[in-house]
Amino acid sequence: MAAKLTPLHDRILVRRIEEGESIRGGIIIPDTAKEKPQEGEVIAVGKGKSNNKGEVFPLDVKEGDRVLFGKYAGSEVKIDGEEFLIIKEEEIYGVLTGVAKSVKKAS
Repeated sequence: MAAKLTPLHDRILVRRIEEGESIRGGIIIPDTAKEKPQEGEVIAVGKGKSNNKGEVFPLDVKEGDRVLFGKYAGSEVKIDGEEFLIIKEEEIYGVLTGVAKSVKKAS
């Protein structure tokens, strides 16, 4: 049985994605030298942020959204051997629209 994680409050579970092999000047850059992608797919979202009165405000992102986030955003976690990020909604720069769904998972 695969583990399932549901983030709490305004946190979001994101899987990093990358467009493919990076080639600069005809040189293939090894995985160890590549920067981690700052783009990801939202896997799960929390219920939302609450104020002092207990009112909950839902998040602007939803499962399946493709998002951009900061280079050092969030905390990396490993679930069933796969790496994910848990980030707060405020660390997301924006939601990408009109992009192809065929993407390769970051390793």
